[in-house]
Amino acid sequence: MKKFDKERVLLAVAGPVIALAVAFALTSIVLIASGKNPVEPYTLMFEQATYSDIQVLIINQASMYYIAALAVAIGFRMNLFNIGVDGQYQLAAMAAAIVGAHVALPGVLQIPLLLLTAVLTGAFWSGIAGVLKVTRGVSEVVATIMLNSIATAVIGYLWLPTVFGVKVGNNNTTGEMHESGWLPGIDLGDAGEIYGFVIIAVLLGIGYKIVLSRTRFGFDLRASGASESAAAASGVDPKRMVLTAMLLSGGISGLAGLPILLGDTHTYSLNFPTGIGFLGIGIALLGRNNPTGIAFAALLWAWLDKASPELDFHGYDKEIAVIMQGIIVLAVVVSYEAVREWGLRRQQRRVGAELAAGHVLGASSSAHNSEKQEVAGR
Repeated sequence: MKKFDKERVLLAVAGPVIALAVAFALTSIVLIASGKNPVEPYTLMFEQATYSDIQVLIINQASMYYIAALAVAIGFRMNLFNIGVDGQYQLAAMAAAIVGAHVALPGVLQIPLLLLTAVLTGAFWSGIAGVLKVTRGVSEVVATIMLNSIATAVIGYLWLPTVFGVKVGNNNTTGEMHESGWLPGIDLGDAGEIYGFVIIAVLLGIGYKIVLSRTRFGFDLRASGASESAAAASGVDPKRMVLTAMLLSGGISGLAGLPILLGDTHTYSLNFPTGIGFLGIGIALLGRNNPTGIAFAALLWAWLDKASPELDFHGYDKEIAVIMQGIIVLAVVVSYEAVREWGLRRQQRRVGAELAAGHVLGASSSAHNSEKQEVAGR
């Protein structure tokens, strides 16, 4: 491996490693300050990860985190901050649940229909923010935050019994979906069942990698994110790329709730997971918008979620995991900036050394030529 490639790998790995080290250290300080053992909670959580049923829960949870983080990462690549992933995936999941409860097709048609419904719903909701940005210059941060609140109100309306709501005790639901829309999983016996949508999440990651690094569209997207003026000079329409990126981000975010919808609950209710879109931001940051890095970050987040309940049985608060997640997000921002500055300084020193070497070589060559001319003159 070339020296330059090794430095790139080192810079890519240094940020997450520093962030995790800082998060563990600061969480340990919090534990010590509260008079608790700073090592035992980690031991207990690592022990949980060795149980097959917990592993299944971690993988299933990570699939939702992974898809949400991919949606956020697409926006980041374009220098867009799509905070609306939370509203987009919830509204998309509800739309898919409603269609699944009222339309009955064979499985080979029903499941693609539900996927398409979720993608179009998420893309439509994010597209509103995209249109506002390219036509009126409205910040996507402000627009998506407002759209999250509006999505909550729309979901409340759709839950009305006179619309699509079905009351089950005190719980608001959309009614159970037809069985043809249930996505089969991987049965592991007593350990549980891995959602079938995990495979789709992996395919999304592969597609993300190929599109961003192997296609003209991916190059235009990255170029527009790096410099709109430079991209425009090369013939790329920045506004079109902004709108396209927002639509694509929203379309993928619409799939974030489907692993549990198609693989477990088969209805959208008050118990449906919320907040996944916001967690996706931290996961995308920790994974540096790289599909492989995001996968590891999603598994880490899911492990903190699923292993922490065990702490309650040993006198520790499970909120320790939440503290770690918050610290990781803060540490990621600080560590990435520190690593970036370190990388720039190394690059400047390397360029300076190369220039100095070139100057010495040039001076030596000039002296040699002068000597040859003097000899020839004699």
